Amino acid sequence: MKSLRLLATLIAAVALHVPAAAVPAGPVVDAPAGKVQGKSEGDLNIFKGIPYAVPPVGQLRWKAPQPLPRWDGVKHATAFGPSCITPTPGPQKSVYSGDPQPESEDCLTINIWTPKNARNAPVFYWIYGGALWSGTSRDPLYDGAALAKRGVIVVSINYRLGVLGWLAHPALSAENPDGISGNYGLLDQIRGLKWVRQNIAAFGGDPKNVTIAGESAGGLSVMYLMVSPQARGLFAKAIAESAYMISMAELKAPNHGMPSGEQIGLALQAGARAHDIAALRAIDPHALTDAAAIAGFGPFGVVDGKVLPEQMVTAFDKGDQAHVPILAGFNQGEIRSLRVLAPPPPATAADYEETIRAKYGDLADAFLKLYPSSDMAESVIETSRDALYSWTAERLVGKQAALGIPSYLYEWDHGYPAMDKAGLHAFHASELPYVFGNANATPALWPKIPATAGERALSDAMADYWASFAKSGAPKAAGAPDWPAFGTVKAYMHITDTPRPSTDVLPGMYALNEAVVCRRLAVGNVAWNWNAGLVSPPLPPRATGCE
Repeated sequence: MKSLRLLATLIAAVALHVPAAAVPAGPVVDAPAGKVQGKSEGDLNIFKGIPYAVPPVGQLRWKAPQPLPRWDGVKHATAFGPSCITPTPGPQKSVYSGDPQPESEDCLTINIWTPKNARNAPVFYWIYGGALWSGTSRDPLYDGAALAKRGVIVVSINYRLGVLGWLAHPALSAENPDGISGNYGLLDQIRGLKWVRQNIAAFGGDPKNVTIAGESAGGLSVMYLMVSPQARGLFAKAIAESAYMISMAELKAPNHGMPSGEQIGLALQAGARAHDIAALRAIDPHALTDAAAIAGFGPFGVVDGKVLPEQMVTAFDKGDQAHVPILAGFNQGEIRSLRVLAPPPPATAADYEETIRAKYGDLADAFLKLYPSSDMAESVIETSRDALYSWTAERLVGKQAALGIPSYLYEWDHGYPAMDKAGLHAFHASELPYVFGNANATPALWPKIPATAGERALSDAMADYWASFAKSGAPKAAGAPDWPAFGTVKAYMHITDTPRPSTDVLPGMYALNEAVVCRRLAVGNVAWNWNAGLVSPPLPPRATGCE
């Protein structure tokens, strides 16, 4: 009887044109891409899972992303789209391990957090990290609400990962009018920026004031975008957190101790027992991704002469990069959560010194002064940190500053009880909950951030600095010190329990690593990436212009 009465009530409501249960409609934006309906939360309008390109499936696997035609009707944008395909997680957990997410090759979606009153607001374009193997814009850590409440529009995207996003192959190059292949994940990021340029004004944003930002592989992506001619003019500022300016494979020929990108693709095809590119396209995307990961495929950009015209180091040396203000930095404990990037210390201090002298030759004294044998365990992880992250951050900021561009450097050196007890002081990515104001959204094994006034104040300062930089190109925070530009005094912000302006981060570190990379680049047959310290190849001889 209850069901009959309910049915009668519903029928009567329809007859009277009165909704039986009023459901508030979310905000609708009529953008050039089409109409989208999101949801309101307080002073924000939020849109999730908006497609920004044709799904790269079937014959479009390993193709540049194609723009979508304007859709008809209203597209509901209240839920994140699926993540791009990532390798199946192994049994070993880490501080980064999170819950499984829905995945699909049809993953090229964009999310937007915008203040309800936004008018010509600055845009913060977030690119997630994950070694170009993993990551997703639906990660709760990247929720953009706290930053958006500071008057910026936060945009995050998904981009293709692993073998599906970064495979180069001669057959794929033959399909391309420019004769190139690879870099599909980067092309996704560029397509997302073009979507923002065309559509963000409808959401209240300023398409001429876009800041690209990312951490780890997201920071690497920021550098790719800075040196890519195809991204030029699509952004006005850049933020690179824990980026790494490593060497890249050339598309067609071996270089710097690496096979060509196309050779790597052919080796992967052989390992997959696929007789041609059509057979590779027919393999299940999850199975192919797992097989490529097991085989040791490295998803990185390739120098193809078009999308990435030259090595990042060379581009920044020549001034070929985007001339935009930059904020960049590194974490004091980068390697504490990435021990795989550092070799084990040898048995004795004498063994350590003997190995370093054999590897570094005339630079061994400078190396041992920075990374002494008296604390080998710490020296080993600091060696890897500096070769990858610290040197890159100072190089990015220094090269922009030399062009007269506002540039800001930081060292994240903050710890709290649970973090330090776990031996993870200032570990890789530990600044992210503070930047995004999402201390309660960290993965389960992440050391719990205490809910204290001091931690909240630091998070407020970080979010203020990042939002201010996106607005004006100058990081400022309420109640916190002004952030000095790098300039000629090599100023930086040392962020411990509070931000503290200082000068000359890690004295001697930059000069040593710059000399090492310069010599390796000059000799032409040695890579520069994780091969530092105890696992370094013998240092090439002194080269003109290197020291």
